[in-house]
Amino acid sequence: MRAALSGALLAAIALSSPVMANDDLLKLQSDPNNWASQSGDYTLQRYSKLDQINTKNVKDLKVAWTFSTGVLRGHEGSPLVIGDVLYAHTPFPNIVYALDLNDENKIIWKYEPKQDPSVIPIMCCDTVNRGVAYADGKIFLYQADTTLVALDAKTGKEVWKSLNGDTKRGETGTNAPVVIKDKVIVGISGAEFGVQGYITAYNIKDGSRAWRAYSVGPDDQILFDPEKTKSLGKPVGKDSSLKTWNGEQWKIGGGSSWGWYSWDPKLNLLYYGTANPSTWNPVQRAGPDGKPIDQKWTLSIIARSPDTGVASWAYQLTPFDEWDYDGINESILVDDAEIKGKKHNVLVHFDRNGFGYTIDRESGIPLVAEKFDPAVNWSSGVDLDPASPRYGRPTVVPQYSTFLNGQDVNTTNVVPAALGTKDQQPAAYSPLTKLFYVPTNHVAMDYEPFKVEYTAGQPYVGATLSMYPPKGDKNLGNFIAWDHTKGKIVWSIPEKFSVWSGALATAGGVVFYGTLEGYLKAVDQKDGKELYRFRTPSGIIGNVFTYAHKGKQYVGVYSGVGGWAGIGLAAGLTNPTDGLGAVGGYSGLSQYTALGGSLTVFSLP
Repeated sequence: MRAALSGALLAAIALSSPVMANDDLLKLQSDPNNWASQSGDYTLQRYSKLDQINTKNVKDLKVAWTFSTGVLRGHEGSPLVIGDVLYAHTPFPNIVYALDLNDENKIIWKYEPKQDPSVIPIMCCDTVNRGVAYADGKIFLYQADTTLVALDAKTGKEVWKSLNGDTKRGETGTNAPVVIKDKVIVGISGAEFGVQGYITAYNIKDGSRAWRAYSVGPDDQILFDPEKTKSLGKPVGKDSSLKTWNGEQWKIGGGSSWGWYSWDPKLNLLYYGTANPSTWNPVQRAGPDGKPIDQKWTLSIIARSPDTGVASWAYQLTPFDEWDYDGINESILVDDAEIKGKKHNVLVHFDRNGFGYTIDRESGIPLVAEKFDPAVNWSSGVDLDPASPRYGRPTVVPQYSTFLNGQDVNTTNVVPAALGTKDQQPAAYSPLTKLFYVPTNHVAMDYEPFKVEYTAGQPYVGATLSMYPPKGDKNLGNFIAWDHTKGKIVWSIPEKFSVWSGALATAGGVVFYGTLEGYLKAVDQKDGKELYRFRTPSGIIGNVFTYAHKGKQYVGVYSGVGGWAGIGLAAGLTNPTDGLGAVGGYSGLSQYTALGGSLTVFSLP
């Protein structure tokens, strides 16, 4: 094996030796009184053991307090709660507040970075930020301009900062950092600008770079070992990415990594997804013979060592993407899932392409892959027969292809639209019901590819989109319960607009989510029966969270419409094809909500 590893790969291993897990953070995550990381813990289950608020009394929830962030535009992610302090964040300019829960939520400190506003036009889908991270007495903020900052959690003073990317190339920062052991890990946004996507690990102590792993390119850049990194149970072999690109197109090939990251401490594997290849025009990415080529490892789930960045396995979800079906959505970890009579420790991933995947998280072998919206039509299914030459691949329905014999095709009524059956808005899992609760988009599109030239720092999209409800339907979203062992919808709640809020399940038998009109809703985990709703000041694209303080449970959520679905309102756009097609699809949203930026926190009387 040693001979197979390149010098750069060996250097990555040498830079960081494994250390004990971050005991402080693990302890904080294990205490449900805190909300110590963006999804509660490393499994990303978004489940809380708090049960003071339950199915019997949730109807009595009242607003306990509110806080204005002072910023308009889309508010994604959630605050953190560490002991008696709540840490809130905002979209650009990425302000961070520390609030004292013991003193009427008094502002302890405020950090406002100085960023060049020229970063705003290169942020693909609103000026969102998905939240801060905490560890070792530090708050980690990943700014829009790709600066990663460590702040003293007590004072808000800068401890260190590191520049992760280059905005002149179209690289931006939107995802929440994750702390694993002695490292803080961030991704990059910008596949719509032709970046070469990557994730990077920095040392918590001083902000020095530990390793960087690209999504596409040569083995020493993507940190794949040809002999030991596997896909569908087999070694990937030498140049597994390079072989699937036309010439050096991988250098502007996309595969950004702006979603959520999970971690299995026992396997010591970090899981995340990669985004679309650049450009959106598939003809420009075809092989020299004009035939489709996979463009690995875009649109993939990758499992890596957090110590070295070296990949254990990778699985490509949508080879040769023709619809912008990013694979960045979260991978939620669940143990002892019984599938066909055998138990597996799995990750569950609801992909933009409309399929809900249940994957053995040690081997990367897909066990279940089924549509989590029956309207999905671009593919007839994913081939899970290991003996098939198309093992692991979706079967494309020709009618909905945007590429035919080397030619662009203007395709209509494709489901899902480019924003996927689910985008980054995270799902929740409840061990009480063993079901997943999934916020979804129920959206069709017309897709018109066109030729585009690459210029650094300029949009490199190459397609015009229009979005609308699937034929015969009026709703643009559903909130569903999903059985990951069978790949079946258990119940579904139609919503007027896409559900762009992260869900929360609790030991009280309740699951919470927000709507684009601005409602916080609580439903019964068992049957989806609505138990409570409250209209917040603006549309909700934030993620519901919970904590307890002085023996009382609280539930909170940001409201502040925006993100991809709300970009028309957030940026004042009116052309139906602007916002990568979302403006027209969500034009009716302006009749129900307006811009805002606030945190609303609820409790029982």
